[in-house]
Amino acid sequence: MELEVWRKKHIRFDRIIMVTLIITSIIWLFTTSGAKFATYYNSSIYTIALEKKCEQIKQDEQRKEEERIRIEQERERERELERLKKYAPLTQEQIEKVNNIYSQEEKVAFLTFDDGPSPAVTPLILDLLKKENIKATFFVLGDRVVANPELVKRAYEEGHYIANHGKTHIYSQIYTNSQTVLDEYNITNQAIRNAIGDQNYNARVFRFPGGYAGGIYSEIKKEARVVLNNNGIASLDWNALSKDSEGAKTKEQLIQNVITTVGQKNCVVILMHDANNKILTYETLPDVINYLRQNGYTFKCLYDIL
Repeated sequence: MELEVWRKKHIRFDRIIMVTLIITSIIWLFTTSGAKFATYYNSSIYTIALEKKCEQIKQDEQRKEEERIRIEQERERERELERLKKYAPLTQEQIEKVNNIYSQEEKVAFLTFDDGPSPAVTPLILDLLKKENIKATFFVLGDRVVANPELVKRAYEEGHYIANHGKTHIYSQIYTNSQTVLDEYNITNQAIRNAIGDQNYNARVFRFPGGYAGGIYSEIKKEARVVLNNNGIASLDWNALSKDSEGAKTKEQLIQNVITTVGQKNCVVILMHDANNKILTYETLPDVINYLRQNGYTFKCLYDIL
């Protein structure tokens, strides 16, 4: 009897242990599964949030890139309009700016070089101007533009103003009548366009070979100037010079000629030459630049007034 009672108690105890183990296992299972589920759930939420954040960043970057492209396109359009504006025929107001160039109150020097480009001298002058951070104006001859297009292109790309000096510099040809002056301008203008690779370019400023004033062709020059102005083209001479084409043979003579002709003027347009035989002009140019700087002049080219 006692054995039976003991056996029943033992069975109940085993069942309790079994139930306890089962309950513990169930609790553990649910706890573990819940933790894993919670981890999975939280991970899923984080992944979704991260994906949304990445998508937002991607959209923001795309909008920024689109805005950058829009701004750059707008700037390019503005640059193109400004470029074409520069090439348009001069207005009467702009022609008057050129005519009145000497009336500026500030001390300004325009370095101008005629009769180039030439392979012997022009590259040396360009090197020096680049070193000194000076922009000049080159009145080029059409025949020499055709012979040395790379020099014209270099001068243009380095920011110098390419102006027009006619095709031949042969007075009897260019000054046959007012129309032949315009013809030489147009021929040279086309040569410049071909050299720099821009068919919209217009020099817009002409320097009469030998200068505008006086001479046996003075009446034809007067008529030609009217024709040029009517076509949106100004003409410009000079009010200072080195006399490098008038017999000066030494650096001392050239610099003294510049000093003398500059005098007390506020605005000076200095005539020099960059033809093949004008190496002395290049050799004197550092002294010319130093003198002008020491006397308070700043350097400009025709881009600064047109």
